[in-house]
Amino acid sequence: MRVVSANFFALLFMCTCASVFYVWSTLENRLERYKRRLQSLNAGYFHPDQSTDLSSKTFRALLAVPVAQRAHLGGRLGVHNLTGERDQPVSLASRDYHMNVDNKGSTQREGPKFASPVEDGIFWSEWLENHIPLGFTEEYARSWREKARGHRIVKLEPGCGRISNQLATFSDGTKACVRYGINADQVQGETLTYYLASLLGITNVPPLILARLDVDSDQWAAVRRRIDGLQWGERAVVSLTKWVSNLTGVAIPAPLRQVSGGGANGTGSGLHPLRTDLWNGTTRELLELAQWTDLLAFDYVSANFDRLVSNVFSLQWDARAMERDASNLLREAARSRLVFVDNEAGLVHGFRVLRMWETYHDAALRSACVFRRRTARRVAELHRRRDAGPRLLQLYRDNEPLAGELGFLSDEHAGVLQDRIDRLYRHMLRCEAKYSQG
Repeated sequence: MRVVSANFFALLFMCTCASVFYVWSTLENRLERYKRRLQSLNAGYFHPDQSTDLSSKTFRALLAVPVAQRAHLGGRLGVHNLTGERDQPVSLASRDYHMNVDNKGSTQREGPKFASPVEDGIFWSEWLENHIPLGFTEEYARSWREKARGHRIVKLEPGCGRISNQLATFSDGTKACVRYGINADQVQGETLTYYLASLLGITNVPPLILARLDVDSDQWAAVRRRIDGLQWGERAVVSLTKWVSNLTGVAIPAPLRQVSGGGANGTGSGLHPLRTDLWNGTTRELLELAQWTDLLAFDYVSANFDRLVSNVFSLQWDARAMERDASNLLREAARSRLVFVDNEAGLVHGFRVLRMWETYHDAALRSACVFRRRTARRVAELHRRRDAGPRLLQLYRDNEPLAGELGFLSDEHAGVLQDRIDRLYRHMLRCEAKYSQG
């Protein structure tokens, strides 16, 4: 009887702790969102006219938690060497890999209206790919990083989410979000996830650099007093991410709200080629959906639970969770370009807590069976070469002088990264097998 009573009280204690933890994290998130809205004119993360929604959607408190393959894709999913050199493909592709690269900003190339939004069974049409709003191209990101490393920071103020982050103003008037991080995992996750996006050819993530907090240096001397007030550790490594203005929240598209995925009659759940509303969608809707499919692939590989997956998780108690804006996803007000922000939950911490979230990651991935051809080719090559970890490390070291200071994935987590690339590849194979038209 004593044993039963002891077990009962232990269970009651655990439930109480879990409830307190959930309530605390919810209040923290609501406070952060409220502050973001008050700071919208400065932070650029929310449009002033956006209606206030204090629903709990993210689980940032969890960031503090401790520590059968086919040889080809049916002649459609081709591979292009990520180094830029042609290589023996997994299969013959009808088109060479290409990127929509144009540093003139938002100008989109004109062309004939597409006859179909989908080609070769499961890929967005070439016309759509060519008209997706330009992201942060490699040339633009390289230029921004060089300038950011050379500019003095003249002001630090709230405006980038949690209070430990700050909105920095450079001497030339441009701005960046400084992420100090509750622990090093957050800065490392944000940084490595940025380079993962580059490895996958996804350009929706703002450019980023690392910097050392040295109040005696020219870069930080002007904000020494502010740094002292923030109690930031001397010589800590922080990340600075380009600040983007005039952003609004983004609602989850209707096809992706049905996370079970896979209908085959044109009206079933999930985003698949046979949906009648997909074929009747406006150009703007389709251009945004194409970016969403990149987001699903990106978050699955990085195991980022702090975006769409958190909405999927919330379905357990909130039947309307998928009708709410996705966390850490914003849209430029004047364009259809999506911006993937606050990626600190990816890779490092995301891999550490993967068992807690895997079911929800799988559900989110299954909600889509249409992909960008260029992203699929990157995934196919990384799957074939089986060198996702080493390739990410090389890209990171080549572009970030402080890479050695911040560190990289453990060997175990590098293996997890490759495994998730392989899983994503197999999902694409299953989609092709189901929807390919011969």
